[in-house]
Amino acid sequence: MQNDEILLDVRDLHVSYGAIAAIKGISLKVKKGEVVTILGANGAGKTTTLKTISGLLKSKEGSIIFDKNDITNTPAHDIVSLGMSHSPEGRRVFGTLSVEENLMMGAYTLKSHDKETLEWIYDILPRLKERQKQLAGTLSGGEQQMLAIGRAIMSKPKLLILDEPSLGLAPILIKSIFKAIKEIAQSGMTVLIVEQNAKAALKLANRGYVLEVGKITHEGTSEELLNSEAIQEAYLGKKH
Repeated sequence: MQNDEILLDVRDLHVSYGAIAAIKGISLKVKKGEVVTILGANGAGKTTTLKTISGLLKSKEGSIIFDKNDITNTPAHDIVSLGMSHSPEGRRVFGTLSVEENLMMGAYTLKSHDKETLEWIYDILPRLKERQKQLAGTLSGGEQQMLAIGRAIMSKPKLLILDEPSLGLAPILIKSIFKAIKEIAQSGMTVLIVEQNAKAALKLANRGYVLEVGKITHEGTSEELLNSEAIQEAYLGKKH
């Protein structure tokens, strides 16, 4: 369902923490209906990039255009209302609320709760349906990650941003989460994903960018990146 219309256009973005430059002039684009991944080692600036796009951090220079709106200095809550949803690293679920209450929190920008979207989330993440009345704080790490993703798609965003969805999870849960993300993408939702599991991310994505110390060093289709010797060596384990 991908088309050529640009949904997100990041141009020459610079972000600093005090005197330390974290992002040094990166540009990237995401088309409607695409899955795009940002790869890179710890400390490359991946999370900083996502937080700046979703308004949680302010850029020093550059611009961010989302769905034809310049959102460079727009507060995060207004960006959510424009149709961007961010599932952060570390999950951040509301531990004292039930699974279903957490999901409903994701729909706070909508005038009414969408039962159809809720049922769809339960369909692609069946573990959440089994646990719907359970307090989120009692869930396993993998279940909390599923809940964070479910909460993020509850607002029916135009762009879903996922930060390290498989971090610290057992392989069987990683498989379930990537299967769910694939179904989300197949529904036509545009996805921007940061992921340390480079192979899994590239198998899912249409295109990717590689970030190294705040700069984009490689970009291309998933196939190009999977076949690149430099990428294989750095992120995929070199083919023999």
